[in-house]
Amino acid sequence: MFGRAPKKSDSTKYYEVLGVTKGASQDELKKAYRKAAIKNHPDKGGDPEKFKELAQAYEVLSDPEKREIYDQYGEDALKEGMGGGSGSHNPFDIFESFFGGGAFGGGSSRGRRQKQGDDVVHSLKVSLEELYNGTSKKLSLTRNVLCPKCKGKGSKSGAPGRCYGCQGTGMKISTRRIGPGMIQQMQHICSECDGSGEVISEKDKCTQCKGNKVTQEKKVLEVHVEKGMQHGQKIVFQGEADEAPDTVTGDIVFVLQLKEHPKFKRKFDDLYVEHTLSLTEALCGFQFALNHLDGRQLLIKSNPGEVIKPGQYKAINDEGMPHHQRPFMKGRLYIHFDVEFPDSGALSLDQCRTLETILPPRPGNHLSAMELDDCEETTLHDVNIEDELRRKQQQEAYDEDEETSAPRVQCAQQ
Repeated sequence: MFGRAPKKSDSTKYYEVLGVTKGASQDELKKAYRKAAIKNHPDKGGDPEKFKELAQAYEVLSDPEKREIYDQYGEDALKEGMGGGSGSHNPFDIFESFFGGGAFGGGSSRGRRQKQGDDVVHSLKVSLEELYNGTSKKLSLTRNVLCPKCKGKGSKSGAPGRCYGCQGTGMKISTRRIGPGMIQQMQHICSECDGSGEVISEKDKCTQCKGNKVTQEKKVLEVHVEKGMQHGQKIVFQGEADEAPDTVTGDIVFVLQLKEHPKFKRKFDDLYVEHTLSLTEALCGFQFALNHLDGRQLLIKSNPGEVIKPGQYKAINDEGMPHHQRPFMKGRLYIHFDVEFPDSGALSLDQCRTLETILPPRPGNHLSAMELDDCEETTLHDVNIEDELRRKQQQEAYDEDEETSAPRVQCAQQ
């Protein structure tokens, strides 16, 4: 094609201009150019030279033949082989052909500016096991896309007429008299064209979308939940929301919602678990197997002679949650111990005497016979304090109602 092989030169500039890697797919190139071109368009206050560079880079990289030459021999080879053709096109022509007739307007090439489409937000319920191990979920969604038959024009001819109700502005102005010599003007969306400023005759409406400009399609998205992600964290699919004419497509956003786990609780990158010991285990030692979130069995045991107190915490390093994007690092696993004491009457008097010989002695605060004679004997009753408080609150509320409903005595008129 060139007669002689050109020398190798830099072949990364165009990729850097678009902000993509050298192995970017055509879809990635298209998305990168779309966003950068809208941002740098001169009509939006962008840099004309930057806009020109973007158009030139996309023109070359979107053409497989030109891209191959560029990757091997760089920009100079394209100029030599095509007589400088890589930069000879009007960037606005490329921009308008890319966006199907102008991103900033329907009829005129730079009439209306594109608006930003809304993001679509979905909640995605995940278990603690899924956040610990990572997972992928395939989700089927229905979204609006530009009608493939009319390319989002809504008409067979591709040229919708101007709305006569608003003269193509999309807005109407109504007036009303609010007083002598005073008139109020109000602006509202034109009801005849729904604010679009254009109408399509029944005969000219696209047979596929019926003039709506969009049709529905089903799309399957594969959501990758990475190890260590947090409750409330977002996973974004850029440009996958509903499409609409003259609109930059919004994103689909999945917000992770953590389901409560029956055993483990998570705080940041640490895990917490409750475990109840018998009094014998607390005093004489224990061991048990803990089933972790990845299916491993962890052997948990006390040190010889160690006594565990009620409410005490123990920690195991590197057995908490993986750090997000650094899964080889993990937090701590905390075990909160509760000690279950025997029920009343479970120990005989002989057993109690035997325990007294083993356990530490009682505090030296015994009462003398004289002091005992001066004391009044009492009886201890078992009580559920929560039930007691609830009963008292109900009684107080009842007493307040009684006071409110009592008739008031008024003073007699003199």
